[in-house]
Amino acid sequence: MKFDEKDDKILRYLLSDGRQSARQLAHTLNMSTVTAISRIKKLEKNKVIQGYSVRLDHESLGYEITVIIEIKTSNGKMLEIEEEIAKHENVIAVYDMTGDTDTLVIAKFKNRKSVSIFVKKLLGIPNVENTVTHIVLNTIKEDSRLI
Repeated sequence: MKFDEKDDKILRYLLSDGRQSARQLAHTLNMSTVTAISRIKKLEKNKVIQGYSVRLDHESLGYEITVIIEIKTSNGKMLEIEEEIAKHENVIAVYDMTGDTDTLVIAKFKNRKSVSIFVKKLLGIPNVENTVTHIVLNTIKEDSRLI
């Protein structure tokens, strides 16, 4: 897919306010509404835009604990384990890793008891060898928007 400066500007504006209409976006970027719509549709078709969502303040919703969990697996079952973990509603990210850790999980919880239950479930998954759980003390930056 060819990606140009106009596409970049469209993405920047949608990331800052995904609720704005194509008409508003076109006006802001000095292009026709038809052009803005066709470019957005192209970005969606090519999976650059994968959906639209709301950014939440998790702490306001009671999710005061963020954990980062390192997982070591065995018997080549890493992908199956990762897919199972990714289904859990508290998990916000699952990464394959290089180095001593096979998988890194980031999850949010309302209390320590929920963290404990989750970690024990992880250890109960076949072929999970070991976990190391880190509890985040302060979040300095948390934003998945790169542009």
